[in-house]
Amino acid sequence: MVLFLVSILTLLVLITVIKLHPFLALLITAIGIGVADGMSLSAIQLTITKGIGDTIGPLILVLGCGVMLGSILTETGATQRISSGLIKIFGKKYANVAIVITSLVVGIALFYNAGFIVLIPLVFTMVHQLDLPLTPLVISMAAPLSVTHGFLPPHPGPTTIAVIFNAPIGKTLLYGLIVAMPTLGVVGLIFPKFLKHIPANPPKGLFDSKDLPEEKLPGFGISFLTALCPVILMTLSVIFNNKSDFSPSIIHFFQFVGDAGNAMLISVLFSILTLGILQKNKISLLMNYAGSGLQAIASILLIIAAGGAMKEIFATTGIDKTIVGYLKDLPVSPLILGWLIATVIRIAIGSATIAGLTAAGIVAPMLQVSHVSPELMVLSIGAGSLMCSHLNDTGFWMFKEYVGLSIKDTFRSWTMMESLIGLLGIIFILILSVFVS
Repeated sequence: MVLFLVSILTLLVLITVIKLHPFLALLITAIGIGVADGMSLSAIQLTITKGIGDTIGPLILVLGCGVMLGSILTETGATQRISSGLIKIFGKKYANVAIVITSLVVGIALFYNAGFIVLIPLVFTMVHQLDLPLTPLVISMAAPLSVTHGFLPPHPGPTTIAVIFNAPIGKTLLYGLIVAMPTLGVVGLIFPKFLKHIPANPPKGLFDSKDLPEEKLPGFGISFLTALCPVILMTLSVIFNNKSDFSPSIIHFFQFVGDAGNAMLISVLFSILTLGILQKNKISLLMNYAGSGLQAIASILLIIAAGGAMKEIFATTGIDKTIVGYLKDLPVSPLILGWLIATVIRIAIGSATIAGLTAAGIVAPMLQVSHVSPELMVLSIGAGSLMCSHLNDTGFWMFKEYVGLSIKDTFRSWTMMESLIGLLGIIFILILSVFVS
């Protein structure tokens, strides 16, 4: 526990006082944790390499192709067309409502990282068109993605925990939506209003919006279809994966095209057709747009990779197990205990999915002798797994770098958002438990 607190303090000092780049600060802190815990230098090196590989490996296609798609959508005016359409429907006053609804729909189909990459260009464009502060609108976008990631099947965390607890997926989804709606009302619509004063300084060249003449914009339908291409592919993958009526070759095909990275790659190629060839834009011009986007996220990728290294070091040292040992026998409701254990593991190692699955394994024996609804236990652990995101969570760094915030302002916006989702989530779950046996 002392090692954990010292490491977090050290990281804060390196970044905020000494002004080291977060990439270097994260790596130095990770090495220091390993040395202090008595790990050999070779073990530290292997652990850091594994953490970087496990983190950046699954993300490189999603982030790389995602930013290429976003840049093409932005520079060709597709996001401007979509943004104008949403503004006509909801108006400037309710722009955050438009973003929350869009993000919720996308978030049910996509994992958090993929959803973030798909939607962030749209947010940048809407901010530019309406002259709105960036931070509140990105929070309105991120909140539904986090809620779906923590509460709703078919996301891997809640789905796997539901299987562990023998909780029906359909009922878990229904209860999850009941908890999600009021939570999003507060965190997605009310909380962002308190963040208007937080300055944002996103990377130069990242989705730099410009107003194109109306006659040069692609149609709304083709723009919307291109932007949602990854969502469609991944949704088809889920549908076909859950159907046994089709041949294995068809199922495997849709599993391939529905993989997050492959879906992004296919969507980039689709955008070249719809926003390039069909709009009489040169492919070389689109690639220039895409290349500028890739340059803008180089630093983001390095920071996420280093964050993965520190997360792996934390997991290897077993800090989470030490802390959980003190909590298992607390005389509290199983729902609160599951939430608390997931919260502690989340704080210790950063990953929401790992926090949820680890907490589920610890709580499972208690569930067998209690009268708690297994569906609500899934949700309580999901709520805890979202709590207190901080420096060892790659999502923290992704949000910080895309929006261009200081460490302090990332805590005030992102960390507060995640914690509010977790706190309101467990409150609404406890209220729901009064009516659910």
